[in-house]
Amino acid sequence: MLRNYFKIALRNLAKHKVYSFINIGGLAIGMAVAMLIGLWIYDELSYDRYHQHYDRLAQVMQHQTFNGHKGTEHSIPMPLVNELRTKYGSDFKHLAMATWEGDRILTYGEKKITRSGNYMDVDIPEMLSLKMQKGTHAGLNELNSVLLSESTAKALFGNADPMGKFIKIDNKLDVKVSGVYEDLPFNTRFRELNFIAPWKLYVSSEKWVQRALDENQWGNNSFQLFAQIADKAEMDKLSAKIKNVKWDKVDAEEKKFKAEIFLHPMSDWHLRSNWEEGVKTGGFIQYIWLFAIVGGFVLLLACINFMNLSTARSEKRAKEVGIRKAVGSVRAQLINQFFSESFLVVTFAYVGAVVFILALLPWFNEVCDKKMVFPWTEPAFWLISLGFICLTGLLAGSYPALYLSSFQPIRVLKGTFKAGRFASVPRKVLVVIQFTVSVTLITGTIIVYRQIQHTKDRPMGYTNDGLISMQMMSPEFYGKYDVVRTELKNQGAIVEMTESSSPLTGVWSNNGGFDWKGKDPSLQAEFATIWVTHDFGKTVGWQFKEGRDFSRQFSTDTAAIVINEAAVKFMGVKNPVGTVVQWGQGKGAESFTIVGVIKDMLMESPYEPVKQTIYFMDYENVNWMTLKLNPTKSASESIAKIEATYKKLIPSAPFSYKFVNEEFGKKFVSEERIGKLAGGFAILAVLISCLGLFGLASFTAEQRTKEIGVRKVLGASVFNLWGLLSKDFVVLVIISCCIATPIAYYYLNDWLQDYKYHTDISWWVFALAGVGALIITLVTVSYQSIKAALMNPVKSLKTE
Repeated sequence: MLRNYFKIALRNLAKHKVYSFINIGGLAIGMAVAMLIGLWIYDELSYDRYHQHYDRLAQVMQHQTFNGHKGTEHSIPMPLVNELRTKYGSDFKHLAMATWEGDRILTYGEKKITRSGNYMDVDIPEMLSLKMQKGTHAGLNELNSVLLSESTAKALFGNADPMGKFIKIDNKLDVKVSGVYEDLPFNTRFRELNFIAPWKLYVSSEKWVQRALDENQWGNNSFQLFAQIADKAEMDKLSAKIKNVKWDKVDAEEKKFKAEIFLHPMSDWHLRSNWEEGVKTGGFIQYIWLFAIVGGFVLLLACINFMNLSTARSEKRAKEVGIRKAVGSVRAQLINQFFSESFLVVTFAYVGAVVFILALLPWFNEVCDKKMVFPWTEPAFWLISLGFICLTGLLAGSYPALYLSSFQPIRVLKGTFKAGRFASVPRKVLVVIQFTVSVTLITGTIIVYRQIQHTKDRPMGYTNDGLISMQMMSPEFYGKYDVVRTELKNQGAIVEMTESSSPLTGVWSNNGGFDWKGKDPSLQAEFATIWVTHDFGKTVGWQFKEGRDFSRQFSTDTAAIVINEAAVKFMGVKNPVGTVVQWGQGKGAESFTIVGVIKDMLMESPYEPVKQTIYFMDYENVNWMTLKLNPTKSASESIAKIEATYKKLIPSAPFSYKFVNEEFGKKFVSEERIGKLAGGFAILAVLISCLGLFGLASFTAEQRTKEIGVRKVLGASVFNLWGLLSKDFVVLVIISCCIATPIAYYYLNDWLQDYKYHTDISWWVFALAGVGALIITLVTVSYQSIKAALMNPVKSLKTE
């Protein structure tokens, strides 16, 4: 019997090729989208699960109150780790201090490479369950040792055995390779951890870090701390237990910051890392839910096509149902027949979906910043696929099977069966659902791109065109500012250059302890703090509102500062130029005079307000060089000259640079990714909806062939007939737009509120989406409408 069902199903598919193509093609696209999103969601949910102790690992973080607001920080003070080991040692299995991830120079002989790595405590290899290819997890126990990832070892030593060989870090620390570990996967936070050097080596090599340790500096929040809790400990209870560990140790002045220590579980790092006033507000998990819903709806659109076309052709199959019932078929058998057709279509569609996925996966990986592969060898995938086929088959075939099997054989065989005046209502409802989803996705795509463009158009307060930046990773960079600047300017390669403590696309230091005349004593003032050289303003083109720039003509500028507009507003001073700002208390306090006020420079998130910032003049506390290329020469020519100069003056460091405008553009990557995904899914949703419309328009034209013939004989024009056949579909799309508009507004407005600097939702966005949907509808149905209107009426009426 089952064989017979499928044989009939195959004959029906072959007989009606256009409808079969629309059904299979639409379902294939819908299933491909759902499966791609499923692969993406699986990859996101499996983030960091490479580490065996995933559910026991956490980062120690803190909430602090600054400027009346509670902020959340990853950085912690040095003494915290010893305090936790002393008082709560039984609650933790491991505690590991770490520096911040960053690029460093690795040198072996004449070979120099730049790799991202970290200084970390000896417990970290076991905590992260690194898979050692050579050596053991105890490889960091020696002070001058280093663990390398496989790819880094390969880059430095080729096929030679790296064990026991000495390399140099940042041209100042000699370390011996004591282990090689497997490269970490792409979907982990530590994916760029290409080497690990001992934390104690970092402490001993950096005076300021050693001072933070020796002086027990609880106010210096410059480090990271990772923890693995004990097997019997509970994350939430332990987090609450250590809440006041810092507050109990700091002095009265520091107590004003109301520090609260807590544990942020690794399971939340990737998807739940947004905080607002000390309360976790979600994070990337919202996009997991969003695209899961989108995938479900796109698949639903494809299933709606199947339902619509199956029920629309009900009169064509009514006689078949009548005859089958007359010769003894029961309704259950007919239901099985129609379900078998549905499962056959879904199976063909699944094969097509796999082809679509293989074609789209490279683009999808690029857009999503993933390295997903099709899981051919995973038994779980094929089990899920089987369930997916069954679920989709049931979803797509349920309504047609129940509807078609309900026909009365007597009415059908007497020729009195008609679908009825309300038979098309379910199809119309389904079309409305289809276009409601499509219009919502179109509107969402427009809003996402508007938000990105709105932020890109935000005033930056400086000019980033033609700027390149270089991190000063080697000691040889220091003390050569004047000679490098002079030589490059004489060559005409640059207009100007500067050094600073932060790159132009970030702020690496924030400090409190500032005081000025008229300050509210209860205000815990925190400022972004950046140290720059004399030529910083000339290089970046910052814009002055009041006062002047740093100048070599004023020897007193070592005690001068420049502040931004946000700082003036925050401080509440009417005449800021000349105001004295004190930093620190007691003997260590320093006084600085404001000599200039600049427009806010957009250095951090373009979606957030610019923070109050103080710029100090200094040639020692700097980490970055920024160069303004000569606009009269090609960038490649200038960079070639710069590279030659650096190789001559700073030979120990590989020449590595970044264009500032490209680095700033990376701040939009996440939103652009969401926009591209939403746009891609919107296009596919519209395509699926159009396939359904095309099929329905074709069927409608076929049903009304004789009516069209009569109307043409009575004088109806092609335009009249086109309007007649298109009108119903246009009405349905207009209804869809009316439903989609409030839904889209509600959810998109809620999404925009996550950004403090965001665009508004204008009425024309919905109008544009609606007009676009109408145009797409008319283009889709016009082919069939015009084709039917141009048909010779003699052919359709000659049998009457």
